[in-house]
Amino acid sequence: MPITIARLCRYPVKSLSIQEVPAVMLEAGGVLPEDRRFALMLTSGGTAGPGRPPTSNLVTLARFEKLAALQTDYDPATATLTVCRNGRQVAHGALTSTTGRVVIEHFFAAYLSSDGPRFPKVVEASGGAFTDQAEQLVAVLNLASVRDLERVVQKPVDPRRFRANLWLDGVPAWAESHWVGRTLAFGPLRLEVIRPIERCAVTNLNPVTGVRDMNIPRALEKGFGHTLCGVLARVTAGGPLASGDTGGVI
Repeated sequence: MPITIARLCRYPVKSLSIQEVPAVMLEAGGVLPEDRRFALMLTSGGTAGPGRPPTSNLVTLARFEKLAALQTDYDPATATLTVCRNGRQVAHGALTSTTGRVVIEHFFAAYLSSDGPRFPKVVEASGGAFTDQAEQLVAVLNLASVRDLERVVQKPVDPRRFRANLWLDGVPAWAESHWVGRTLAFGPLRLEVIRPIERCAVTNLNPVTGVRDMNIPRALEKGFGHTLCGVLARVTAGGPLASGDTGGVI
């Protein structure tokens, strides 16, 4: 049975909302275009280089779970971020302009102020993305595995909890655990599976409400004897990819 791309997702600002896209062009050694291009950092430092920035400087869901209660939209043509709360627009600005960054920074300074004085700065990755690892990798999620996890927790599990880039369908649950060292092929595109993803408490946050309403790592451990869900893959040969595309493991 072929593997089907169910969704392609990126996160233009690290730890803010998911953005689904119909198609992308992936380059070898890269991530989805615009994925984690920007981040909010708590110290000054200007433009960040490729790779992993200091975790202590980042505004992340792991540290500020109230970020999950915001809805954001991003326009790649203008690098403009729109922030909404409870369906109402609360901030809007171009992340590549001084004025736009100031607007966004002032909003998040006020929004995070209950956790103490915060002065986040918008920073842009140069030649890479603000991923959780030094290497630029693509996060892959098997929707059948999520559905099997629902069997364990006995309630729906929103795949957005896992903040993956490629959502796959058409393969058995947990088949991805056997893909490490193998390659996903979609036309000319090649993605070498590097390692599984160990899940942390960020997955406990409801991606709509921001409420911590599940314990996903504990459910994985209880149901399957591990805390893994999804895999990380390296783009070894670039090419186009769109929702609905089919491929396989080689």
